[in-house]
Amino acid sequence: ETGEHIKRTQEFVKLLAKQLQTHPKFQRFLDDKTVEAIYKSAPLHDIGKIAVPDHILKKPGKLNTEEQLEMQKHTTHGGDAIKNAEKLSGSSSFLQFAREIAYYHQEKWDGSGYPNKLKGEQIPVSARLMAIADVYDALVNKRVYKPAFSHQNAVNYITEQKGLHFDPDMVDAFIEIASDFQAVIQQYSATLLD
Repeated sequence: ETGEHIKRTQEFVKLLAKQLQTHPKFQRFLDDKTVEAIYKSAPLHDIGKIAVPDHILKKPGKLNTEEQLEMQKHTTHGGDAIKNAEKLSGSSSFLQFAREIAYYHQEKWDGSGYPNKLKGEQIPVSARLMAIADVYDALVNKRVYKPAFSHQNAVNYITEQKGLHFDPDMVDAFIEIASDFQAVIQQYSATLLD
C-alpha cells in the first residue's frame, strides 16, 4: 500500500502543478523543469516514517496524544535526513523540493499544522501541492484506522478545507481536475487487481 500511495501522490502532485502552470500566482514558479523536479521528489514526502515505530504506524485505532506526537516527528526526521543528503551531495532542485515536501507537507494554510505552524504562503509551493495530494489519497483509500471515502466525499472535504488546511487557489485548481485524480485511483486499483 505504501508503494501505491507514493505512486498515486506523485501523479496527483504533477496533475495539480500542471493545472496551476497558467495561474498568475504560480506560472512564473511552476515551469516545466520545476514541475518535473517536484514530481521526482514527491515520493520522499513520508521518508521520515522510517523513524516512527511500527506499532504506531500500524495501529488499527486512533492514536493517543503521545503516539500522535511521535507520528508528527516524521516530518522533521525526513526533512533532516534530506538536508543531510544535500550537504553531502551538493545542492540540487530535486533535493531542495524533497526537503521542503518532507518538512512541510503537514503544515496548514491557517497555521494550525506541524511541525512549524507555518501559515499561508510561508509554506513552500511544493509542500502545498503535496498536502492536497496526500490528504486526497488518504481519504479515498482504506487505512488500518479508517474506511475509504468516496471520491465525491473526498472532494467535498478538500473543498470545505479551502483556506483552512489548503491553499485556496490550489483547491480551486483541484476541483477543476478532480476527475483526473479519480482516474489515477482507478488506474492503480486496476493495477492492483491484475
